[in-house]
Amino acid sequence: MADDAAIYDWNEIGDTSDWKQGLEFYDESLRDGIQSPSAKDPSIEDKERILALQDRVGIQHTDIGLPGAGPRAVADVTHLARFARDNGLKINLTCAARTHPNDIKPIIAISEEVGVPIEVMAFLGSSPIRIFTEGWTVEKLEQLTRDAVRLAVGAGLPCTFVTEDTVRSTPETLRRLFAVALEEGAKGLCICDTVGHVTPLGVSNMIGWVKQTVAELGHPDTIIDWHGHNDRGLGLINAIAAAQAGAKRIHGTILGVGERVGNTAIDLLLVNMRLMGVEVDGDLAALREYTELGALATGTPLPFNYPVFGTDAFRTGTGVHAAAVIKALKTGDKDLADRVYSGVPAHWFGLEQVIEIGHMGGRSNVVHWLQYRGLDAPDDLVDAIFGEAKATNRVLSDAEVTAIVERHAAG
Repeated sequence: MADDAAIYDWNEIGDTSDWKQGLEFYDESLRDGIQSPSAKDPSIEDKERILALQDRVGIQHTDIGLPGAGPRAVADVTHLARFARDNGLKINLTCAARTHPNDIKPIIAISEEVGVPIEVMAFLGSSPIRIFTEGWTVEKLEQLTRDAVRLAVGAGLPCTFVTEDTVRSTPETLRRLFAVALEEGAKGLCICDTVGHVTPLGVSNMIGWVKQTVAELGHPDTIIDWHGHNDRGLGLINAIAAAQAGAKRIHGTILGVGERVGNTAIDLLLVNMRLMGVEVDGDLAALREYTELGALATGTPLPFNYPVFGTDAFRTGTGVHAAAVIKALKTGDKDLADRVYSGVPAHWFGLEQVIEIGHMGGRSNVVHWLQYRGLDAPDDLVDAIFGEAKATNRVLSDAEVTAIVERHAAG
């Protein structure tokens, strides 16, 4: 059944497609993500697999580390740059750096050694609270900005200027810093919600102001990035708001892992962009593999109720829900079955609806479970399974149902 016949979509009223053109995604998992105090630094082999999967799912940009952190970081970044080069990955490589020569020079050296361009993401705190705490002056920030961007651009590398805590910074300070960065050749500006402060309205206000400001400064083609954290639980919706307001490169991390409670979850960002009609040039069926690898490689638990990729995302043991899904499945229309009790089409992401047997289910759950596995569903077997399910306070495991089937077969 066509979507417009099956679903009346209030989401589309008043929406325009303008913001969906040219949107790109930037993965911070291998830098900001592993700064989580509970995450472990993945092995270099897992980092290779993460990088390859980022490329496969259609992420266009990735931060492969902060080589200014020390020899281990330099070694890993160099290894990953070679890996991307030797395997013909399309993904654009970037590295984070403080606005200090000690951070930028290692990036230049790695780029020259490996023979691939590495974008410099030069970051600097800009909010009044940070300036006060550090005892900085705006004049000092301007000089740091000028020297950093000039060093990166002078070495022939693309550079994006990143203002930390942008959303709590004053327009006057930001304008001065943006003017210096763009004058020195920065190709883009990264707008950061470093502490998860802003609301969607604030995002819209911020991005609108930046667009107007770069135009007034004579650099209307400046690429605007959005980098958000999730301290208020607004990471994902703020990322969507930033895209709709005109940011062109949206940052995130796998499963949202990162400092404190984390960043925007890039897996869910990609899911939502696909659902909202943004063309994602990649294999989104590989996102499940990416989330599972990300969880394993960083030691991050993947909750059972995590949207789309948690074990319960497309799983039901409730009778009414299961009955509707089963009826839809019988029509042979996979999209109908996916949408009758789900806002996300499971098969778009290489997944499927799962019907379980439990105390809240009906007989149709049992029949479907058996037939899905190629087993007969005689009434006495269905009665036996259904009776045991109703006597529990949970969903039966596959092993438990299989044991009932085997006992029944044995007589």
